[in-house]
Amino acid sequence: MPEHNGERRRGTASISDVARLAETSATTISNYLNGRAHRMAVDTIARIEEAIRHLNYRPSYAARQLKTGYIPMLGLLVPSVANPFHGVLARHVEEAALARGYQVVFGSSLRDALREQRYAEDFWNFGIRGLIIGSSPLELGHLAELASRGMRIVVLDRNVNASDFAFPLDSVSMDNLRAGYLATRHLLDLGHHSIGYVSGATPTVSRRDRLDGYHQAMREAGVLVDLNWISTIPSSGGYDDTNAADLGKVITAELLKKSVELTGLVALNDMYALGACAAVREHGREIPAEVSVVSIDDVVASLVHPPLTAVHHPIEALSTAAVNCLIDRLEGRHAVEAQQIVIAPEIVVRLSTSRPKISSRAASTPGVSGKLQVNQWEK
Repeated sequence: MPEHNGERRRGTASISDVARLAETSATTISNYLNGRAHRMAVDTIARIEEAIRHLNYRPSYAARQLKTGYIPMLGLLVPSVANPFHGVLARHVEEAALARGYQVVFGSSLRDALREQRYAEDFWNFGIRGLIIGSSPLELGHLAELASRGMRIVVLDRNVNASDFAFPLDSVSMDNLRAGYLATRHLLDLGHHSIGYVSGATPTVSRRDRLDGYHQAMREAGVLVDLNWISTIPSSGGYDDTNAADLGKVITAELLKKSVELTGLVALNDMYALGACAAVREHGREIPAEVSVVSIDDVVASLVHPPLTAVHHPIEALSTAAVNCLIDRLEGRHAVEAQQIVIAPEIVVRLSTSRPKISSRAASTPGVSGKLQVNQWEK
């Protein structure tokens, strides 16, 4: 390729310079930069990439915004990267966005509506017109005004009914009710009946749905849920994304103290499950010989001892679907109707679950009868 002067190589090249050096048109270069290279010849793509490298070309986001009304960036809001799940989610969202020619700016919302609104406003002021929300909030009214201005929003990890909100929202989610059901059904199929549920009281749709799945499985099996099998400990400040493992340990200790007959535990997510396992061991019981543990999410479940049986959260598939849905919406490829994408989870059986063994703990514990006294759960 011909040499250009040093000033050009320092990043002052224009799209026309790239097109001239790559021996193609400026429109073709624009299509490449906007993620529309799938129909281009391989040698054309190679020439474009070599020209971009040679000229150290950097697209002008200001010019792009003037032409299209937005810049090729997406906003991503997650509760907190202190939970590995959200870190993995952010990585997959970024990879999917880069594959479409977009970059990602993200922030930790701590599931706070005002904080989410401020982040979203900042994104808008920077020229970002597409937003992915990963906090599974019960309400989304705080984003209505931005949506009315043209912000495109995809909600992750919760289902959205079109009638729920006054503005259109796309949603991409695992079937969280099914996830809670699968985790509980697995323990029931192994022969467990005294099954605790390890979760704090964070008010999110995904958490509510997983708990509903637990209750559904127990009802189908004809098992009445003792109120002592579900924690009454609220999350600190209503949320627990930064201390879920510690809270899972506290909750499990409470459950085992109140109900020594428990032989199975369903944990809201991997971090809760790690805390649950620690509490079971401190209680002098073995996993899975005396207490079986099932997690939901499967981010770090395979890395602990024993490896945790877990409902696998298809994070990569969800992230890719969310990014493609949002970019297609931004680029005018979607119908007016909101999209609701739900992906079914699957359970991965590992070494933390087994058939229950007959235990003398309940019979030998003062004040505990061999017959379990249960209460009908009321929704």
